[in-house]
Amino acid sequence: MFKKEITLLLSAVLFVSVATAQICTGADQTEKYIPYLKGKRIGMVVNPTSIIDGKSSVDSLHKRGVNIVKVFGPEHGFRGDVGAGVHVGNSVDPATGIPVISLYGKNDKPTKEMLANIDLMIFDIQDVGARYYTYLATMHRVMEACAENGKELLILDRPNPNGYFVDGPVLDMKLKSGIGYHPVPIAHGMTVAEYAQMLNGEGWLANGIKCKIKIIPMTNYRHDTPYVLPVNPSPNLNTNQSILLYPSLCLFEGTIISQGRGTMFPFAVLGNPDLKGKYSFSFTPLAIKGMSETPLFKDVTCYGLDLRKYDVKKLRASKKVNLGWLIEMYKSYPYKDKFFDFTQSKQMGNFDKLAGTYDLKKQIVAGLSEEEIRKSWEPELSVFKKMREKYLLYK
Repeated sequence: MFKKEITLLLSAVLFVSVATAQICTGADQTEKYIPYLKGKRIGMVVNPTSIIDGKSSVDSLHKRGVNIVKVFGPEHGFRGDVGAGVHVGNSVDPATGIPVISLYGKNDKPTKEMLANIDLMIFDIQDVGARYYTYLATMHRVMEACAENGKELLILDRPNPNGYFVDGPVLDMKLKSGIGYHPVPIAHGMTVAEYAQMLNGEGWLANGIKCKIKIIPMTNYRHDTPYVLPVNPSPNLNTNQSILLYPSLCLFEGTIISQGRGTMFPFAVLGNPDLKGKYSFSFTPLAIKGMSETPLFKDVTCYGLDLRKYDVKKLRASKKVNLGWLIEMYKSYPYKDKFFDFTQSKQMGNFDKLAGTYDLKKQIVAGLSEEEIRKSWEPELSVFKKMREKYLLYK
């Protein structure tokens, strides 16, 4: 009996390993779309996560003779060397000589003039499955611009590392911002291509306009397939641990608690100088070029939680955003009136915008339990889950 159980366990481990190894992104299936690009003037919305066989998709397609006339870069820039919330200017890519237009500066949406010499746009950016992440807002605006100017958008799909769960309060659209653009929960459980179909299908683009999209889906992908990103999706999500903790820890951006910006392990630690004596673990944020040049509590020792070795399998098993850390840190912090009355950056806005609801802050202050808070997310959360099913490309 024991041998049989071991055999079954090894078979299951092998299955997961093989399934993960065999995931093929939309971008890597060049045979499915390069012929479609022939004779067209191409615009690409990309960043460092846009890779083909481990190399920049722009560099790779440019070398293959694809006529890329313009590159559009989101937050952090096309090459990913700009810190969070920092506006990016237009430039010319020195590696290819292609003009680079910033969508995180003077313009956040391609203009008619920018699209005039483009026949087809490509969107190829890795998302991490959390509502706060700004790339979905970028995709929305690109889809709108394409629809308004009669341009087709080709989406090269990529895995969602947090695609295994759907959880959190659905955004109250009175709190719409760059970190919450659509009425979805904190963790939406969709890939960018699925999400694009939802934007079209639910009429969420301006005036209900529809964008003509063509999708290159992945092969051998399931929403619950563990996936370690081959490229950091942004400077401060630099480990698999931080990516998986991000849906839970980004809420702290609207509090007086540091999430480790200014260290080499952001979104894996939590702390504040006023927690000295309550926690033994400490870290000191420093200025780090390209990551966090003016971090909260720069050069000041913070005390709190070290989650670098937290077993993220627990998150996967629960399929929930962890509110326990937020509740714990609020209870531990001595100056309750300052905990939420704080904005760490203009980019992140206040806590309510991150939470997507005016209620969560009030509920934590009132001492509600995690279970009581979760009940308040219904029925909107269940309604979203049902609606989401219409747009799924994968199980």
